[in-house]
Amino acid sequence: MSIASGLVLTEPRSLERRSFDLPEVDADDGLLRVEACGLCGTDHEQYTGHITNRHAFIPGHEVVGVVEELGDAAAERWGVSAGQRVAVEVFLSCRNCDQCRAGLYRRCERNGLATMVGFTDADTPPGLGGGYASHLYLRPDSMLMAVPDELDPVTATLFNPLGAGIRWAVEIPDTQPGDVVAILGPGVRGLCAAAAAKEAGAGFVMITGLGERDTERLALAPAFGADLAVDVSTDDPNRALRDAAGAKADVVIDVTAKAPAALAQAVQLARPGGTIVLAGTRGSPETPGFDPDHIVYKELRIFGALGVDVTAYRKALDLLVSGRYPFTDLPRQVADFDSLEPLIQTLAGERPGTPPVHGVFAPGSADS
Repeated sequence: MSIASGLVLTEPRSLERRSFDLPEVDADDGLLRVEACGLCGTDHEQYTGHITNRHAFIPGHEVVGVVEELGDAAAERWGVSAGQRVAVEVFLSCRNCDQCRAGLYRRCERNGLATMVGFTDADTPPGLGGGYASHLYLRPDSMLMAVPDELDPVTATLFNPLGAGIRWAVEIPDTQPGDVVAILGPGVRGLCAAAAAKEAGAGFVMITGLGERDTERLALAPAFGADLAVDVSTDDPNRALRDAAGAKADVVIDVTAKAPAALAQAVQLARPGGTIVLAGTRGSPETPGFDPDHIVYKELRIFGALGVDVTAYRKALDLLVSGRYPFTDLPRQVADFDSLEPLIQTLAGERPGTPPVHGVFAPGSADS
C-alpha cells in the first residue's frame, strides 16, 4: 500500500504530520497529487481556532495538482484525464438536487459546508480531504477545472482569490462600465477584486488598507487596476474618493477580515442606490460607527458572498494566462511541510514579520 503525507490540525495551533494509506480508486472517484495550495484568511483562522471544527482535519482549499489516478466514470464527469494539471473547486456538488441544478451548488443538499475541501474529518478514511498534503482524494462529487499549460502550479493557485474577485466585485454587484468601485482590504483578494473590476470596465477603482501592515499591498494596487490607494489610518477614504473621483462609489466590496469598523466605512462610501458586497467576516458582533438607518436613507443593496463558482474560476484562469496583471510577480512565500506552520503564524499575526501578499504550500518545496 502506498503512503501519503498530510498536516492534520488536531486542535488550535497544533499541526501534526501524519501518514495515510492511499485509497484504491474506483470508477467514480480519483486521486490528485498536490503540487501547490494557496493560503487565505480562512487557513489561519482555522489554525488559531477562530473557525472551529469538531474533528481533526487537513486544512487547505486552494488546491492545484496533477490527476494521478482516475476512474472512467469520473473522467467523463469531470472532463479531465490522468496526468492533467487541474484546479479543485472548494465545494462539492451532487449535480442532481434542486440547488445544484439551479447552479447554487454551494447549497447542495448532499454536501454544502460539511464536505468542503479542507474541512473534512481526517480520521474518516481515506482522510485526505485537504490541500496540506501530498495527495488529495477526489470524491465523486468533486469539481475540477483544467489548468492551462502556460500556468505554473504556484501561480495557478490564484484561480481561487481571482475567481473570488470576479464573483464578488463584478458578478454579484453587476458592475457596469464606468462605475466607481471602492474595495476595502488590499490583501490578495482585494488586489484580485481591483483587477476584476478594472477588467469589467470600472471607471475608477479605489482600494483601502490600514497601517504599516498594508503599506506594501497598497503600493502594489496600481499595477492591479487601482486608480487610488488609501491608508485609512492617515486619510479619510470618503474625502479621498470624492476628491479623486468626484463621486461616491456605485459599488463597494468589503473583503476585510476581523475589521468590524469596515462595515460603517462601506455604508459611508456608497452612493444613494449603491451596492455593497460583504465578503469578509467581521469576527465580532460589534460594528463601530455603523448606523443602519443610512441603509434606508440611501436605499442601499447589501449582498453577502460565500465562496465562488466554477464559472468565475474559469474566467480567473483565463485572466491569469492573459498576463495583463503581474500576478506572477506578487510578493509570495512558498512553504513545504516543515516551514508551513511558521508561515501560517505570520499570516495570523502571531509571529514577527510582515506576511507575504501570497502564501503557498508546496509539498517538497524549499522555503523561499
